[in-house]
Amino acid sequence: MKNFNQLKDLLTSIEGDADKFFNNGNAAAGTRVRKGLQEIKTLAQEIRNEITAAKNDSKK
Repeated sequence: MKNFNQLKDLLTSIEGDADKFFNNGNAAAGTRVRKGLQEIKTLAQEIRNEITAAKNDSKK
């Protein structure tokens, strides 16, 4: 659950930069959004692996 909360916090943290990029055309903000999205992707994969491991452990 810790990683899930981290994922929510990360998404919230890039919201301002996404607004700056899409509404104001700030290229630097777009770079920060892309970096944040990469971190989200990595964290989401970790969460998927944790869920799979928990499911497999419960079947044993």
